[in-house]
Amino acid sequence: MNLLDFLTPSPEIAKREGPDDTIVISSRVRLARNLKNISFPGWATKQDRIRAMDLMRPAVENLPQMKDGFSTIMDELSPLDKQLLIERHLISREHAVKSAGSAVVMSKGEIFSIMINEEDHLRMQALLPGFQLESAFNKIDEVDTLLEKQLDYAFSSKLGYLTACPTNVGTGIRVSAMLHLPGIVLAEQINQIIQAVNKLGLAVRGLYGEGTDALGNFFQVSNQQTLGEEELQILERLQKVVAQIVEHESNARTLLLEKQKTAVLNHIGRAYGILANAYSMSSKEAMNLLSLFRLGIDYGFFPNTIRALSDELFLICQPAHLQKLYPNTNEPEERDIVRADIIRERLKDIKGPITK
Repeated sequence: MNLLDFLTPSPEIAKREGPDDTIVISSRVRLARNLKNISFPGWATKQDRIRAMDLMRPAVENLPQMKDGFSTIMDELSPLDKQLLIERHLISREHAVKSAGSAVVMSKGEIFSIMINEEDHLRMQALLPGFQLESAFNKIDEVDTLLEKQLDYAFSSKLGYLTACPTNVGTGIRVSAMLHLPGIVLAEQINQIIQAVNKLGLAVRGLYGEGTDALGNFFQVSNQQTLGEEELQILERLQKVVAQIVEHESNARTLLLEKQKTAVLNHIGRAYGILANAYSMSSKEAMNLLSLFRLGIDYGFFPNTIRALSDELFLICQPAHLQKLYPNTNEPEERDIVRADIIRERLKDIKGPITK
């Protein structure tokens, strides 16, 4: 099966809705699990990794959640396909460089993605639009329960689930939310927010996780450790923090409009002007300008323009998506031209920001 044929079309992804989705783009819960009596992937021989994969992959493929899903070993994916999955947040950058003995299994609709032999034998996630951390946890917990009946997990009665990284030992859970925070950034409060979140034992990362930049004012907030806490405690703590950040972002947007309306309009108007008229644009520039365009839509400055437009452009203007849609754009300069062409075409009937 062709990967692009399996993945949900970009317009459908962009139209997905969820609670507080003006600010919370997505909710993800990931569990790390390992098999008993088989070396963790980083220490395993090639034969052990293949043996572990052969044990796990059929069990994952036969889950009811994976009906009509997509399963492949990493060796069979091209570098472009791997980058496409990274841009969809379906695999990690670390998993993209894996080869023999590693695989990925995804559900139709992309709610579930399970990486086999990444850092751990199993890295399984549920990904939902908007602020739905509890629902995402319930979904991946069901998958975990089904797999635990078939696979012998590495588990300690004292420590909990054993994982390759010590910070994941215990529950093996990572709860995260992707947030769009242009209001806090424009109000120059983002550093204070990040420091406050870090003091609570949580991590703030960029668009693609650890070690990446916050392109387009997107920030990923997640727990940093799992040992000594139960899943529901971690989940509840992160939900409270995300709810507070959502409130801060909402307040920042309101105050900016009340006290700095001209400056806000200037940012959004300039972003729209470049997006609607540029003939070459890098992915980084596009993400940052589309973030302001999205904010303008949320403010109501672009009447009759739905947020799905900006969200679809966010997706298809990423390098791998662009190259998949336009196979001849192998060079960055070629993609920059095509990216600008796409955005100009999609914005040609949209007038500049309008305020009453």
